[in-house]
Amino acid sequence: MSHKSKSFSLTLLIIGIFLLVVCGGTVSAAKEVSVALLLPGPITDGGWDQLAYEGLQELKSQKGFKGSFTENIGQSDIAEITRGYADDGYDLIIGHGYEFGSAFIEIAPEYPNQFFFATTFQPQDNIPANVQYVDAAYYDASYAAGALAALLSKSHVVGFVGGGDNPTQRGMMNAFISGAKNTVPGSTGLGVVTGDYNDAVKGREAAITMIGNGADVIWHAADVTGLGAIEGAVASNALVLGAYSDQTGIAPKHMGASLVMDLNNMVQKLGHDVANGSFAAGQEWQPKVSEMWHWSAGGKDHNPAIIPNDLWKQYLQIWNALNW
Repeated sequence: MSHKSKSFSLTLLIIGIFLLVVCGGTVSAAKEVSVALLLPGPITDGGWDQLAYEGLQELKSQKGFKGSFTENIGQSDIAEITRGYADDGYDLIIGHGYEFGSAFIEIAPEYPNQFFFATTFQPQDNIPANVQYVDAAYYDASYAAGALAALLSKSHVVGFVGGGDNPTQRGMMNAFISGAKNTVPGSTGLGVVTGDYNDAVKGREAAITMIGNGADVIWHAADVTGLGAIEGAVASNALVLGAYSDQTGIAPKHMGASLVMDLNNMVQKLGHDVANGSFAAGQEWQPKVSEMWHWSAGGKDHNPAIIPNDLWKQYLQIWNALNW
């Protein structure tokens, strides 16, 4: 073979290898993973939506990921917005809330090569093979909040403010009340599910009403509505427990601690699971309560000016028991 023929053959080999890498071979390793985050509320709610949004921003800052989000999505817009991202080829679409659970059952089969995740319980036994749900220990967390509220209460009456009127929020209310009653016999648990995650006025009114009926400790699970609940509790000189993020700064003289949900890391984990091929589609993820939640109070786990250390030590026995 002539020198020219060898050179030509070598050139063809190099071109072939290049095409294999670009068009096949290692493309999946080199390809950016695209993540779309669908939020029912605003990214400034100080909790549920904001934490997930911050997780997406951190994921985007890492090599190999890109992402987009839409906030304030109403129930009637879920299908259109979800299909829009799917049609654009997003690898992972996260529906951050109860509202997305049933919608993904219908939509996901239309896009079998993409993944979907809904931050809610699995809505039925048979689910699409490309969808994952999560039992994020909502009820264990709510029980834990009710237990702490009861230990703090002087009146033995505690109150819960909920957001959207759905089974998850009602279940959280019932678990909160059970936690209070089982921890301090004779306790009364009150609860209001306002029907709205984003109405601070409703939250304030709910808290003030329960305080008027004897509650002296309030916990919420209601995003912007919950911010109103905190405001109402402070105005009525009651104690509060925060939710989703560390809300100590909102009411430093009334907040014993906040039950923080680790949504930031959840979003990042999901992105990496898709990237490395470990995304557990077709099932419900069931982390322990300590894997998804932790107590925080301005850099500590509780505010000793409101929750005495001996009471906190007593409470930790209850918290630790929930993690077996």
